[in-house]
Amino acid sequence: MERRAAALDVMRTLSATDEPGRLAAAMERRHGALGSYGIDHVLGTLWSRPQLSRRDRSLVVVTFLACVGADLELRIHVAGALNHGLTRTEVREIINQVAGYAGWPMAMQAARIVDGVLAELDGVDRLPPKEPAPPVDDTDRFEAATDVMGTLFGGRASSDPDEARAGIVDALGGVGELAFDWGFGELWARSELSRRDRSMVTVAILAILGCTDELAVHVPGALNHGCSRDEVEEIMVQLTVYGGFPRAVDGMRATRAAFAKIDARA
Repeated sequence: MERRAAALDVMRTLSATDEPGRLAAAMERRHGALGSYGIDHVLGTLWSRPQLSRRDRSLVVVTFLACVGADLELRIHVAGALNHGLTRTEVREIINQVAGYAGWPMAMQAARIVDGVLAELDGVDRLPPKEPAPPVDDTDRFEAATDVMGTLFGGRASSDPDEARAGIVDALGGVGELAFDWGFGELWARSELSRRDRSMVTVAILAILGCTDELAVHVPGALNHGCSRDEVEEIMVQLTVYGGFPRAVDGMRATRAAFAKIDARA
């Protein structure tokens, strides 16, 4: 069957195995109908859709799993993400973005999972120390934040750092300070993920957490950062399996509402 053949090909790349049929049979023996649906519909239909590359689907799925504390599934998909072309640096940077948009507890838990997978792949008990974030002074931080806001909001934010910061602080108080100084000034300004990828990760986080008001901001931002409309919508399609239909429906409605607002301004 065509769907099963597509599923086995995804399983081959995701698991880096030469025997996907054996893995599929074991999955059905262990999980019954759930295993069949996982093979045929999750891998054979969803993962085989052309709207996102397998690399980008792994980017989105690692994000989803990190945000919901699905530790075992995250272990599997971290390894799969590396098989699909994400670098170790990129996988770690997904978790940094999770810290900002889903919170430190989820990010710390996910970071431990990622480190465990990488240590296992390297055959070591503990990974070598990581490099800390470089120190940044306020002048550089504010300029970086202003640059990020300029691309995220398509040139509609102030190009003056003091003005840009004052605007978000006036609107959001202390939350605005942290958003500007750390969120935009350091986290978003990091080069370890492209802004396109960082937007995809952020949209995925907001979608799985049900933050539809924030999607109204970050869906247009993803387009400004180089995502296509099909790619943004496909994040919501991927969400059907990893977050459930109700959240995916809400995410798709918010996405299309954002598109409609853009079109109305055109």
